[in-house]
Parts: sequence; structure tokens; C-alpha cells
Amino acid sequence: MRRSAEMQGAQSSAVRLLLLSCCVCATDGYPFRTPLDLDVTPRVTVLSSGLQGCRRFQSSAVDYSTMFLEADSERLYVGARGAVFALNASDISVSSVLTIEWEASPQQKLQCLLKGKDNKTECFNHIRFLQTFNSTHLYMCGTHAFSPLCAYIDKERFVMSSQPEEGKDKCPYGPTTGYTALIVDQQMYTASQYEFRSFPDIRRNSPSPTLKTEDAPTRWLNEADFVGSALVRESLGSSTGDDDKIYYFFTERSQEQTTTYSHSRVARVARVCKGDRGGLLTLQKRWTSFLKARLTCSLPEYDFHFNMLRSVFVMPGLTPQDTLFYGIFGLEWKNVKASAVCRFSLSEVQEAFQGPYMENQDSGFKWKEYTGKIPDPRPGTCITDALRARGINFSTSLPDDVLNFVRRHPLMSQQVQPSDRRPLLFRRTTDYTHMAVHTIQGLDGKTYHVLYMGTDEGWLHKAVEIEGWLHIIEELQLFEEPQPVNNLLLSEKQMSVYVSSPSGVVQLPLSNCLRYTSCYDCVFARDPHCAWNGAQCVDIMAQEDRSTLIQDIQQGSKGCENTQNEIVARSRSVRVGDDVLLQCELSSNLATPLWTLDGSELQGYGLNSGIRTGTDGLLIIEARTDQSGLYTCYAVENNIKVAIVTYNITIHLDLPPPPPVEPTQDHYSFSATLPAPTERPSPERPLPPPPASHLPHSELLSPRNMEAMYLSLITILGGLCVVLTVVLVYVGVCLRVGNRGKYSIRAAASAYPNSKRHNRHRKQHRNSSHMELKTISSHCNGNGICNGISKQHNGDIQDGGFLQIVPGEGHPSSNKEPPPPAPPLPPTPQHPSPECDFPNGLSATLPSVLRRMNGNSYVLLRQSESDSTSPLCYSFAEELNRILEKRKHTQLLPRPDESSV
Repeated sequence: MRRSAEMQGAQSSAVRLLLLSCCVCATDGYPFRTPLDLDVTPRVTVLSSGLQGCRRFQSSAVDYSTMFLEADSERLYVGARGAVFALNASDISVSSVLTIEWEASPQQKLQCLLKGKDNKTECFNHIRFLQTFNSTHLYMCGTHAFSPLCAYIDKERFVMSSQPEEGKDKCPYGPTTGYTALIVDQQMYTASQYEFRSFPDIRRNSPSPTLKTEDAPTRWLNEADFVGSALVRESLGSSTGDDDKIYYFFTERSQEQTTTYSHSRVARVARVCKGDRGGLLTLQKRWTSFLKARLTCSLPEYDFHFNMLRSVFVMPGLTPQDTLFYGIFGLEWKNVKASAVCRFSLSEVQEAFQGPYMENQDSGFKWKEYTGKIPDPRPGTCITDALRARGINFSTSLPDDVLNFVRRHPLMSQQVQPSDRRPLLFRRTTDYTHMAVHTIQGLDGKTYHVLYMGTDEGWLHKAVEIEGWLHIIEELQLFEEPQPVNNLLLSEKQMSVYVSSPSGVVQLPLSNCLRYTSCYDCVFARDPHCAWNGAQCVDIMAQEDRSTLIQDIQQGSKGCENTQNEIVARSRSVRVGDDVLLQCELSSNLATPLWTLDGSELQGYGLNSGIRTGTDGLLIIEARTDQSGLYTCYAVENNIKVAIVTYNITIHLDLPPPPPVEPTQDHYSFSATLPAPTERPSPERPLPPPPASHLPHSELLSPRNMEAMYLSLITILGGLCVVLTVVLVYVGVCLRVGNRGKYSIRAAASAYPNSKRHNRHRKQHRNSSHMELKTISSHCNGNGICNGISKQHNGDIQDGGFLQIVPGEGHPSSNKEPPPPAPPLPPTPQHPSPECDFPNGLSATLPSVLRRMNGNSYVLLRQSESDSTSPLCYSFAEELNRILEKRKHTQLLPRPDESSV
């Protein structure tokens, strides 16, 4: 019954996640923030090739999982599989690296194999713990092929100063078992599942007194998976003489069964007192101060809970009461990616531990709030001055009724709520693994928390908390190959962030302000580290005089009104009828393009407007003389328009356009051009024949000049008009192409000008004496994918195809053979498929489609309005966005000619 209820709860939560994702998609770009508007987009994306100030360390070892940096030391200690390294903290890439090799012996590996463990992952010595023990030594522990060992390291010489000692009570057996540990005043506090098939446990190890959690009659930990721990010295400045406490963070199987939620696993925070010595008889060698409470990170409006705790960072405050806990939460379903970041205050945690207890009714899973009498002194509290005044100086002096109550009531009823009762951040399709937080004071005098979060695919997100929300400043690709971030550390002294992964360690500066090249770009970033000094974006930490610096973290829009922004100015001369692409690349993912013509905003980018816009440019289709003028591209961000580039477009009427030839039955019209020549013909100097463009698998009809084309077509028309009337329509189309002097009908095979097949068929194209048409079959399979390219042989064209026109010029004909008969019209599909992509990448039913050809040229396929609503393929907006997104990652030619398409 309980398992069935859990399955139903999981299914309902999955449905809520699906609805939530749909709602978030629907609210993207909404002008005000709602609880669903948390799926923040990083403002800037930087690939690994563009990282600046990046330093790396790699060796023959793998699985760099443990890092430790002493505040006053220049060394970064890193634990990997079978080795420990001491790196230069200021530059980890320098060659002066100290190494301790610590591999498991072949005999130990063999015993590991006999236990049924994996000889590729588990049967090695993975360093799981590495911290300072005292001023002269470090202490480390490793899995040692499923038989843990620990050892001391001499800091100065960086060698093992003693033989390894037993580590089964201090270190887990496996490399992936949940584990957290810290050394406090030379006492080691650990939490993990230590022994093989044992229960999870929180322990204080040597020196004595050793303590652990209770297993019976009430088990205090239920399949707990630990992610972090922290010491909070609450005794400092305490008016009650309170004790220091160690807080543990983990995820475990749920013990509560209430009407408000039902989850198989929940996030927890637990605490023990540093001065705890256990009970005298009851709870002997057990914690007397152990209490735990639930951490909630949810979207309450939608009853959706992130119940898997992945990582925790403890942010100390000016006083212990100001301590903050930042947590990364995920979903229980491994096949669904989503992350949330919640922040908790120490006062909220303390309030939960002062609240009511939960009680187990029948030693099962039916826990409910305890309403009976609570013994005095309050169970689970540390020893205070008030207790010392009553003669209770140590936990061994606590009454048995108090200790028995602690044994049976480890769980608190009150849940720990996050700040503002909601997440700071919600990210779909991202699994954060580790995080660290840095505090910095902005120029406005406010203190800002900057979060660095690593993902499971090797990205680093830098975000700033502004009024309870997270703004992701940038996302950095740390590794070319996706791999998880294993650990993450910050150093204010070195102003660096260190990230470890399975393949190595990366060091990056906390900020890279020089990335922003203008005042607006610097201010829009809202990076507390960066400000504009009038000439460049600089790091405020390195500036002694900050009086003239410009920074606006709260709004990200003020301060640059009186600064000059460099605008790229370009001029283009275009012939009437050309298709013109004006490029405008936006560096910010949050900016949107806005185009103006002679100062007036361009409106209505409809099918008949002759204009298309995308994320990186504006396309003018069949330019007209009235479209000449000054085009300006603006980047709109934070309600501020910033001019990026201007184009002075002049459209010349060199040749009168021929009268359009209307097809009798064809529903499709085609248009294509080559990049416009840099020089325009004059009346005194004829236009030289432009170079031919080539596509593989095509044969051409190519007149050398306009007169030859006219004579050839007139002769063909005179000879065939008596025999075939259909040929007249086809020859009319060819005549139109000839009059334009810029079009040629090509085969419909997909091609790239730099391909090997192109070079192989180049001479064939030049010497072609007849025209061969190829059609692309309109037949689609059941999956919506169009198949097949049917060629014409001896004048026959297979039915059911579409013609394609590609950029090119005509070539002369060496004979007077008549052209082949006209192809049949494309049939109307009876059962349109939801998606129909041709092998060459063109979608036949789109009203307008752009395709990348040779870096800066395009093929444009247009469809008449009567067929513009065909459901066969993607809409124009979807297809255009998809294509332009792909183009973002395509290497452009050195200086593309943007005047033509």
C-alpha cells in the first residue's frame, strides 16, 4: 500500500513538472516576474576556446574529486585517484607540482575483485578526504580498493609522515558513496555509510570520546546520502553559554506521511553539539544532541517540491546568527533535468529545532506530530550556563527520561523554509552539482552575494543575487568534452575559482571585466566585480579611486547616457531585385534586435513586407528603390536601445526588371541570387561575366552573354511552338531567367561548394550542352522524413517532385538541341506529415527559408500566400529561428559580403 501511494505521488509530481515546464515556456519574456519566471537565461555564453585567464592542471591520474585550500597558504591540495598533489595556488599550471603516489597494491585490488566490485572504478584508491590536521600536517583518507586507509602528510616536505592506518570508521568504501567530513580542533567528524551493507551514520572519531547515531529502537538515519557539513561557532558571544554545533546536510528516505505531501526521499538538516559526550547509561557512546528537520525548496503555488539535495555552501555572517546556507536541489527522477537554488538562514534552522517533535506510532512509517509532555531540560539541547547552574555540566549528567525522549524523537515537525518561501533560481535542463559563494560590496554600498555553480556537463555559471532573485551573469564552458564538476573552491586572496573534474583542475579569475568592450555592455552585465572607468570595463577590486566608476547592479541600465558608443558603419550598393542580408550579431543572450530605416522603426515583418528578421540579421527580399536608406540595428536590453551597426543601402535601377511571367497552374515561385558584385557596370563598360557557382550532380545551360541567350531562346521557341504548347511555358521561364542574367536552374541535390564532388564535376558544368533537371520527391515516410532524389533521364522527370533554383550564372550552349519537356506540377499531398525535410535541407512548404551556402550566401525558397498555411512542415518563424541558431556556431568567411544573399 505504501509503495503504491509513493508511485501515485511520484506520478502526480511528474505531471506537475510537465505543466510547470509548459507554463514557464508560455511566460518567457513576460514583462514582470512571477514564481514561474525563475528559469533564468545566462546573459553571456563563453565557449572553452574563448576563456581568458584560464589555467589548467592535468596529470596521468584521473577523478580529481577532493580539493583543500588553506587560507594563509600558497598551496592548493588536490586529491585524485591514486595520487595527491600540491599545486601553486596563484598558478596551478606551473611545473613546480609536488606529488604523493598512493595506489592500492595488486593484492588489495584482487581482493576487491573477489568482492564483486568493478575493476575499472571501485578497485582503486580514491582520495575522499584531505584537510589540515594541525600547523604541520595534513590528514587524508582513501577508499584503497574497498578497504579504506588514512594517513598523515608532512606539509613542508609533502610526504606521508607515517604508515597508513585503519580508515573504516572515517572513510566510505566506494568512490561515489555520499560522504562529508571535517576536522574541528583535531577531532574528526564524519558522516557516511562506512561498512559494507551497513546503515548510514554520523560519527565523531579519534580522539575519544567516540560517538555515533542510534539504530534501535528508532533508526535516526534512513538511507541517508550526505552532501555537506559545517561548523558554526555559536558559542562566540553567546549570552547563554551555548555550545558550538556541527550541521549535516543530506537526503534520506521520508519518514513522514502527511496529507500535504508524499515523497519517497526528502532533504534534511541535522545538528549535534561539539561538546556532546553521550549518555552515562542510556545513549552510551551515542549522540544526546542529535536532531534533524526537513529542508523545503519548492514552488508552493504549484505544489512542486525539489526534494533531492545535491550540494550545500555555508556562508558565514558577521555573527553566527547571520550564517546562511545555500543549497542546490534537484528532482528525484534521474531522467528529468532540473535544478533549484534555495537559501536558508541559521535562525530558521534554530527555530525548527525549537519547535514540536515528531513521533513514530508503531515502529513503521506512520510519523505524526508529538503532542504530549516534553521533559525538562529540553531534549536535544546543548549544555548552557543555565544547565550548569543546575549541576548539569556534561551530557552524561542528563536525566534518563530526557535521553529516552531523544532516542525516540530525533525528527522535528516544523520544516525549514527558504528565504522568501521560494527558490532564488529555477533552471530546466540543467543539473548543478557544486557551488560556492563570494561576497563583494558594490559601488552603491550594498553587499552582494556572487554564486559560482558547476554543472554535470562541465559548465560554470556565475550569478549575482539581486533582491531575492538570481541574475546569471555568464556561463563558461570549462571543458571541450562534457564532464561533471566534482568540486569547487574560491580564493579571495588569489581572486580565483578552482574547479575539479574527472580529467583535471581548472583555475579561473573571479571576474573577467575586459570581456565587456563598451559602457553599456559593462553595465548590462550587472557584475559586482566590474565597472566602467570611461575607457574600459575594469575590476573594482584593483581600483583605488572609485569615484568616477560607473556601475548599476540593481537595474543594469543607468550611467552610460553621456558616454559615446562605437557604431560600425557600412555602405552597400545593391541592384534592384537583389536579396540583401544585413548582419547584426548580438553578444548578449538577453538582448533583442530592433531595426530602423532612416530613424523610423521597421514594422510588420509580414509575408508581403519584403523583410525578414532573425536573431543575427535582417533580410531584404527583392530589393526595391524605395527601400534605400540608412538601416540601423539596435540591441534592446533592460529597456535601453544601443546602436550596434548601420548600413547605408543604395538600390540602383541598372536594368529594367522584366515583366513577371505568371505560371498557369504552379503554386510555387522560386528566387535565388548570388552575392552582388563589388563593382557595378557603367554604360561605357559592359558587365563582365561573373564567376559561375558550382554544385555537384548538376549539368547547366549557360549562355556566355545576353545576346546569345536571346537568340537561342527565340530559335527554340520558333521551332517548338507549333509542336508542343507546354514547351512554350517552360521556355518562357527560361527566357525570364535569361533576361535577369543572374539565374540558372540547377539540380536539386544537396551540395557545398567546397566539397570534393564539386571539384570533380566542375569541368562537366562548364561544357554542358544540355540541361538536366532533378526533382526532389514529395513522398514522406511515416516519420515525416522526405526520401529520395529522382533524376531526369532523356527528358523524363518523375512525378511528384519540386524544382529547385540555386545561385548561379548561365553558361553557353554548344549545340542547338531543344530543351527537355516541362516537368509536371507537384501533386498536392493527401496526408501531410508533421515534419518534412528534404535531403538538401529545404522544406517545400515554407513561405520563406534561408540556407547557408558558402559562408555568406543563401538559397531562398518562397511559396505563394495561398499555400503559406500548409501544415506539412515547420512555420516560418520556427524554421528561421532554427536555421539562424545553427548559423551562430558556423565559421563565417573572413569578410563576408553582406550586400547580397
